[in-house]
Amino acid sequence: MKIACAFLAITLITLSLGLFASRSLGIAETLVVRTFDNALMSISYARASATDFANMQSVTVGLQHPGATDTAVLRERMSVLSQTLAEDLAVAAERSLSPKAAQAAQDLTAAAAAWEDAAQKLIANERSGDLDVSSRAWLDLDNQARDVAERIDLLINYTAGDGFSYRQRAIAAVRTQAWLNTVGLFITLVLSITVSVLLQRQIMRPVMAASAAAVRIASGELDTEIPGAGSDELGALLTAMERMRSDIRSMMLREVSQRRSAETRLADALESSHEGLILVNRQGEIVIANSQMARFMNTARHLLEPSTSFDNFLQAVAIGQVFGGDPRRGLAILSKPSIAEAGLTAEERLTDGRWLRVSRSTTSEGGFVTICSDITALKNREDELREINLRFEAALGNMSQGLALFDAGGRLQIANPRLIEIFRLQPEQVRPGITHRQLLGMSIAAGNHPGQTAGILYAELEERIERRKAGGHFQDLSNDRVIAISHEPTREGGWVETYEDITERRKSEAQIVFMARHDALTGLPNRILFSERVEQSIAQSGRGRGFAVLCLDLDRFKIVNDTLGHPVGDRLLRAVAERIRSCIRETDTVARLGGDEFAIVQTNLARSEDAGELAQRVVLAISRPFDIEGNQIVIGTSVGIAVGAGEQDRVDRLLKSADTALYCAKADGRGTFRFFEAEMEASLQARREMEVDLRRAIEQDEFALHFQPLIDLKTNRISAFEALVRWCHPTRGMVSPAEFIPLAEEISLILQLGDWVLKQACKEAATWPEDIIVAVNVSPVQFRNGRIFTTVQDALALSGLASSRLELEITETVMLAESDSTISTLHSLRGLGVRIAMDDFGTGYSSLSYLRSFPFDKIKIDQEFIRDLTADNDSGAIIRAIIGLGTTLGMKITAEGVETQEQLACLRAEGCHEVQGYLFSRPLPALEIKTMIANDWGDLMPVLDQIPSMVLS
Repeated sequence: MKIACAFLAITLITLSLGLFASRSLGIAETLVVRTFDNALMSISYARASATDFANMQSVTVGLQHPGATDTAVLRERMSVLSQTLAEDLAVAAERSLSPKAAQAAQDLTAAAAAWEDAAQKLIANERSGDLDVSSRAWLDLDNQARDVAERIDLLINYTAGDGFSYRQRAIAAVRTQAWLNTVGLFITLVLSITVSVLLQRQIMRPVMAASAAAVRIASGELDTEIPGAGSDELGALLTAMERMRSDIRSMMLREVSQRRSAETRLADALESSHEGLILVNRQGEIVIANSQMARFMNTARHLLEPSTSFDNFLQAVAIGQVFGGDPRRGLAILSKPSIAEAGLTAEERLTDGRWLRVSRSTTSEGGFVTICSDITALKNREDELREINLRFEAALGNMSQGLALFDAGGRLQIANPRLIEIFRLQPEQVRPGITHRQLLGMSIAAGNHPGQTAGILYAELEERIERRKAGGHFQDLSNDRVIAISHEPTREGGWVETYEDITERRKSEAQIVFMARHDALTGLPNRILFSERVEQSIAQSGRGRGFAVLCLDLDRFKIVNDTLGHPVGDRLLRAVAERIRSCIRETDTVARLGGDEFAIVQTNLARSEDAGELAQRVVLAISRPFDIEGNQIVIGTSVGIAVGAGEQDRVDRLLKSADTALYCAKADGRGTFRFFEAEMEASLQARREMEVDLRRAIEQDEFALHFQPLIDLKTNRISAFEALVRWCHPTRGMVSPAEFIPLAEEISLILQLGDWVLKQACKEAATWPEDIIVAVNVSPVQFRNGRIFTTVQDALALSGLASSRLELEITETVMLAESDSTISTLHSLRGLGVRIAMDDFGTGYSSLSYLRSFPFDKIKIDQEFIRDLTADNDSGAIIRAIIGLGTTLGMKITAEGVETQEQLACLRAEGCHEVQGYLFSRPLPALEIKTMIANDWGDLMPVLDQIPSMVLS
């Protein structure tokens, strides 16, 4: 507050000096103005009046030459000059600075007026011709002229004198103001110095004293006196400093007390420890050591007192007697650099037979800590255990059976070499501590369990573990080996398993029967055995036991055979067989009828819905990814169900009905099941008719392309159009692509249709603006055919479309096999400049691996996630993750199926790059697309505000 007041005072003083200086300048300005406007102007007009009167006299000269000038003209000129003289004299009188000058101007005006009257009369007499009168008039006029001239001189003298006087007054006034300003400046300096001295005395001196006290407190002088304080802000600061000093002093005293107490407790704890300890600082001096260290080193306690040199201690103590009579060895152990650097320990046997463990580690201050422990009892136990283990290992190594001991946590404790031989594992893999699940994983990796996973095998084991009962079972391994496994729980909660290879014995018993009634590839019952089981089910149905026949056909299996080869396909069939077998009961039968066709007879059926539940389990089991020889394969299955009606059923009729239901399930989108119904025969007939119509439609050009815009959210402009094929049937009208595209793929007509779509889309896009691209969906069948690269080249060449304006959309089915040919084709297309987009991203099983296999230009989020975006579910998190992933990988993200403003707002907030959906426009014919572009729909800034009124317009 004092500082503020001081600054305010100085400000007021400075302001006063400034105002006074400003007033002085105003006075000087006034004097200068008056000197010019009054004095100088008065002199100028006085002299101008002399000129005016001289001109008037020159008019009268014309009268002396008769006939030279008309008298009327002379009189008029006389009047004009007289008026000018009167005006100049009026200004001179007005601007005069003294009464004398003003009176002289008035007298001069009167004398000039008298002279003018005389001159006018003379002009009149000259016209009358009276010469006597004229002579007297001229004489009087000259006398009056001399009088006027004298008065003009007098006026000029008066005005000149006034100007000089006023100049002297102005100079005196300016000098007076300058003196007053000097005095004011001196007074201002005195006041400012006074305020500064007061500020120094009242504020700066206490502040400096407080600063010095703060420096002393910071350096540790906590007894420093704090200067006295008032009630102002400085006083509050000094009071706070004094309180802070007191608090710091109290805290330090408390910390010292606590540290002393902690040191005391530490010393007590070290003295009661069974381990010897010595702490040495960076200067090589002992900081602390306990009595146990003195006993271990066989030395006096006083040699380990604090501040004793550690080197002197090593030289002084009789450590040679402790470490086998070799002092150098003892010195090397206690001060061993390698121990300190690596943080290791050394174990040494003493002369009295005891074992000592010496460890040494560095401290953060640069010193080290050495700890000695007596491990004699531990060493003795290790020797005993080593002998027992050698005998135990000898017994295990000579067993004819494999043995494994697991603890309660399922971790391996013991395994003998025979177990490693049976499961053909690597000895370094089977080490104590691995879990049973890991052991099963190693066995699977060794090829012992084709088509099975560690999870499936371990689930079977968990049931036996939970029962806590001894038992046994058989396990089929690869190469037709059979292992008899015996399970015995232990009292500690673990279990022991023994393994015996009974392959040869089992092979001799079952080989003939198995080969006659089972499939050689999968080991499942073949068609013969399956027909017998169906016959048995028909016979038992008369006693109230219902049954159902399920026919299965694998989806996308042909792709695996074509791309990865038949060996991989065979392994996949075996894996499928195992999964189907895991879904059924022991009373049910699963068979392989041939190729990728399987069948199940479900017995003891209480209600027909049980068959549907079994079918659903099979569909889900097979839809999970398969890992075959490092290839991740995703297939599916469709199931047809025929429920037995009674003893009147026949095997062939049931199989045909189930096969018909299977066909309908595949037609409904695959990956599902259907019960047989009488109407399905009609559906099959309709499908055959559609196949015929589809072939005719391709020949008669009944297809057309519609285009749906894609909107760039950064520029709010149409960035692309997706080409969508439409079929206008002559009698049925518009046929949904979901109906005819799968059929076209199934009967290979998609090759012709796909080529036509690609060429038409490129041809149409060539007429659009150059910044709009066209997106075309490509079927997996087109990639398998191997002509896609040539087709794209031809389409671009025929249309003249730039390759950078063509975008091919593929699904994960194309990448399913991840074969070299597929990746090579994609890179070849990229080499043309064509853009590649992953369509329906997020709906498959291995989409992330596809992104690693090939750097896509764009990812299209499936509309299933967009539909549920505003609902309370995980769709938003999934979309956010996909956008973040694509942005990180440098890929453009497009959202399909945007239908509401809320969805658009969410996608824009999440950073989505591009959107597509009915919110903007449904797919439109090519002609309407041209109209849209012509109406400047490319710029959507005004359109986005009117989206609700334009939807489906």
